[in-house]
Amino acid sequence: MQLHARRRHALARCRALIAVAAVVLALVALLCFSRVPPGALLAAPAQALQLTPARRLHVRLGAVKSSVDTATPVSGGSRHRSRTWVDAAVLLPDWEVLVLLRPDAPAVDATGNATCRFRGGASSPARAIGRLPAPATSGRRAYSCVVPVPARGHKTLPAPQLVVTSSPSWTSKRKIPTTITGGDRSPEMLRWSGRLVYESAVVDGGDVLVFAKGVNPRQGVNRPASDIQCVYYRRGDDDNADHVVATLPAATSAQQVFRCPPPPTPVQQEPKELRVTLAVAGQEPLPSLALYTPPRSGLSSTQAPEKKLICACTMVRDVAKFLPEWVVYHAAVGVDKFYLYDNGSEDDLADQLHQLSSAGYDISTVAWPWTKAQEAGFSHSAAVHQDSCEWMAFIDVDEFIFSPRWNQSDIPDASSMLRSVVSSLEPDVGQVSLGCADFGPSGQTGNPKEGVTQGYTCRRRTHERHKSLLRLDAVDDSLVNSIHHFALRPGFRGEWNKQVRVNHYKYQAWEEFKVKFRRRVSTYVADWTDPVNLKSKDRTPGLGFEAVEPVDWKNKFCEVNDNLLRDATRRWFGVGFGNGPARPRTGTSSS
Repeated sequence: MQLHARRRHALARCRALIAVAAVVLALVALLCFSRVPPGALLAAPAQALQLTPARRLHVRLGAVKSSVDTATPVSGGSRHRSRTWVDAAVLLPDWEVLVLLRPDAPAVDATGNATCRFRGGASSPARAIGRLPAPATSGRRAYSCVVPVPARGHKTLPAPQLVVTSSPSWTSKRKIPTTITGGDRSPEMLRWSGRLVYESAVVDGGDVLVFAKGVNPRQGVNRPASDIQCVYYRRGDDDNADHVVATLPAATSAQQVFRCPPPPTPVQQEPKELRVTLAVAGQEPLPSLALYTPPRSGLSSTQAPEKKLICACTMVRDVAKFLPEWVVYHAAVGVDKFYLYDNGSEDDLADQLHQLSSAGYDISTVAWPWTKAQEAGFSHSAAVHQDSCEWMAFIDVDEFIFSPRWNQSDIPDASSMLRSVVSSLEPDVGQVSLGCADFGPSGQTGNPKEGVTQGYTCRRRTHERHKSLLRLDAVDDSLVNSIHHFALRPGFRGEWNKQVRVNHYKYQAWEEFKVKFRRRVSTYVADWTDPVNLKSKDRTPGLGFEAVEPVDWKNKFCEVNDNLLRDATRRWFGVGFGNGPARPRTGTSSS
């Protein structure tokens, strides 16, 4: 009996303790809810079209804070306190690092010695790759370097310091420090393999294009624009959080391109640097490298650039030796201006471009260092060059637009060649598709001395792919494309031209062709070293997953002997016209 009594007494004490705990929890809950404004728990979400109140955004939006002071050597060996000029750093594939300087960083000697210094003292040479394309008025200079092997073993990879040492003769003319360096405190680098906003551009009408990875990772599967918010913010100082000033709904969402409305005018008029990122419903905003600069206003008609009839856009990487032939030929048949999106070239591209420009060819380069982002680069080109070009040909450097009818001409005549293709179209035609004739090695074992068009003369019988001439004001607002063609706005249609084709010198001598194993530039095309999509037309028949020359490669893909373009270019320009000094451009451009 005593045992049962003790048990009943213990049970009663437990029940009393539970009751006290329940009362305490109720009082805590009442205290918390009393801090919430009446009706807040039932309030509807704020309207997306309205400017959100300024708030703090606790998310990593940049790799390197810009306000850290650092001691910097100057001419004569003295030291002074200066701002940190490194703005951000991104870890790309193959341990490549992209280091971005602030837009207001002082001028540096592009030919000077540059070094990336990593944690632990390891360093590697850095290479200047020019200014990023947007915003055009304040694009940041970028450098590329490789993470040294000793630095790769760390669990985290802080952004490197960048040291640029200018030559004494260059420095003396400008009275700036001989060395410009990043700060001592470096957060972890942003990762290209994750979600990231990497570029922005302001287009005609004020819309802002935001380029981002990780939102639409699958081809043909795009998140609805209604799920995406465009977030404009200002960088916080030191350890302060970033400051959101406006949140607006995205207008379009396709591939890696998102169209956003501009921030409200009062926000644009503030002198402080403004940045932009994206926030997907239910998620934190993406880390971002993208800046926003309001479009320039008040340009007079005399300041507006001349609008060309036909331009050509291509993405290049270490193909400088092929450029003279490609540029000279297409300029002769009707291309007025060329845009080269440089995807990290390490060859003599700058020298080749200087020679071509000196010879009278209108060529502009755009630094586009982003890995496997060709579709996004072409979307950028189609959007930002609408004021400069009526039509744009999106073709590679190994592709030459040609019609067998042109072979009857003794000299190239742009008015009766490429320009006649677009001038004869109906007003509602926004895109002209041209079939691709794929040429094989044609017995060559090395790069032909006479050039591509004259050295490769045997091709496949059927056309597997196509390329397009795009009317830029007809492109859809989403800018969605497959590299080969774009989506068009309602009211426009595409049309095939069976009289004109693209000679695609796709399967060249093995020493040239095997370079394609490094990496494909398209976002949605698997690299040839990846054992996926084995039946895709983007793969080469009979080719494995390694850069091993197949048996009798030099004679493959030869079904039709085709000497038409070879004979035409010999007659127009002479033998091997693309391998000598740049030929002076003749004729006039059309507007």
